[in-house]
Amino acid sequence: MKTISSRQNALVRAYRDLARKPDPSGRRLLLDGAHLVREAHAARLSFESVVIAHSHLNRATEEHVLAQSLDRAGVDVASAGDSVFAALSPVRTPSGIVAIALRQPTTMPEILAQARLFLVVVVDVQDPGNLGALVRISEAGGVTGMIVAGDSANPFSWKAVRGSMGSVLRLPVTRESTDVVLQELQKSRTKIIAAVPRDGRHPDAVDWCGRSALLLGGEGQGLDAGIIAATDERVTIPMKPPVESLNVAASAAILIYAARRSRQ
Repeated sequence: MKTISSRQNALVRAYRDLARKPDPSGRRLLLDGAHLVREAHAARLSFESVVIAHSHLNRATEEHVLAQSLDRAGVDVASAGDSVFAALSPVRTPSGIVAIALRQPTTMPEILAQARLFLVVVVDVQDPGNLGALVRISEAGGVTGMIVAGDSANPFSWKAVRGSMGSVLRLPVTRESTDVVLQELQKSRTKIIAAVPRDGRHPDAVDWCGRSALLLGGEGQGLDAGIIAATDERVTIPMKPPVESLNVAASAAILIYAARRSRQ
């Protein structure tokens, strides 16, 4: 196992560059923590690099056991002193193991080619933690793919990946402009259902069967009126006054599971 002893090492720069500017294609993902590294390995992703902190090498920690397992599997695992490791990790309190995993990018045509499409399109979701949670909820609820559009956060940033708890490693996710998404959904004869705060149908009254796409707007402003006008149907979550809105992740969970009940 090679040792990284300087913050000027090229590998340190690679980690810091990826933390600052995520790969727009989602091919290279920065992972922090044993859970995400293990999830990537279980998903059969390859690794560009794995680094463990020296402080975990002589203890039977989860990180040490994982690093040994990856090393035996032929993964390039390095170690770094704790001060150098702090420069590798994007979080304030480093977990002890980081990695750069290599994911196969997904395209919108590949997602739309699925026969029993159940798609989530998120528009202008700017918080990477919320975006990651949406990916997690989508995978749990049986969504077949996600398209991130508009002025949304990068779903492949380390914060979004961490928020997804590894779901972005498995669920087909891609980025595209809102106009192109709407055009392609219409061409593929996919029913487009917009989540709106009022005057939409009850989630259980919507016909979610067949090729369906749920559109969710960002925190606060929701979907633009022009986008709503281009959809086939609107859905609204009923709420007891005086509550008027829910967090986008909570809304997504309610709607996705309403759709799942209908599609089963």
